[in-house]
Amino acid sequence: MNREDIHRLWDELADFGADRCAEAATHLMKWLCERSGAWNATWAGGTRLDSAEDDPLKGWRVSAIQALHPIEPYADEGHFWEVVKPWEKRQIDASYLLPMRGLGSFRTYSLRRDLPESWFDSIFYQRHYGGVGTYDGVWIGFPLNEDCESHFGFYARERITDEAIALFAETLRGIKWFHRNLLLSHGLLVASAPLTPGERRVLHLLLTDASEKEVAARLGLTLATAHQYVVRIYRKFGVRSRPALMRLWLSRGA
Repeated sequence: MNREDIHRLWDELADFGADRCAEAATHLMKWLCERSGAWNATWAGGTRLDSAEDDPLKGWRVSAIQALHPIEPYADEGHFWEVVKPWEKRQIDASYLLPMRGLGSFRTYSLRRDLPESWFDSIFYQRHYGGVGTYDGVWIGFPLNEDCESHFGFYARERITDEAIALFAETLRGIKWFHRNLLLSHGLLVASAPLTPGERRVLHLLLTDASEKEVAARLGLTLATAHQYVVRIYRKFGVRSRPALMRLWLSRGA
């Protein structure tokens, strides 16, 4: 592991700017896949809602997903949403319990190290992992607060090595600001509700110097519609102006 390369990567991520979080995440996932032998990667934002006392998932749900490579027949992150659909319905697979270990702490968890061999004969594994060429998967969990976590996953066609896991952990542990910006960009962490796809597109332009008129023109919206988006975004983040919105990305607190 070359720490200088990791530090150079961190500098590259910082150069993307707050309005290009998705591009920065793609760059990070691609960089780690190339150096670990993983064929795909994902980022997921997890949030915790109120739950029943007997809920084994303790109210946690996946609220946002970004994939490095879409998996056919889906054109976007659809395959990975299919993986978590039973989670949303509280149909518990053994793999869903892995991120529940060590909640609130930085951690790694994996398929081949943490699940019994019998699990790999299951329909769930064959449908969502083996059937698309994934032999092993490793995730890195990063807590931002007690109700919000950032998780990067890496998928390989063979067992992921201890050296690769160490690389994932070393790279992802030192950039709390980046995990925070990813969650913010989806309306998680401080917003009163997750952002809709349309609100996210407007938010990304609000984080640049584009005026509302320019936002409307770039997105093919009327000025009135663009303004409505802006008002809703401000309301969700609890701010009244663009400078206040920008300060959320610059502040240390959540």
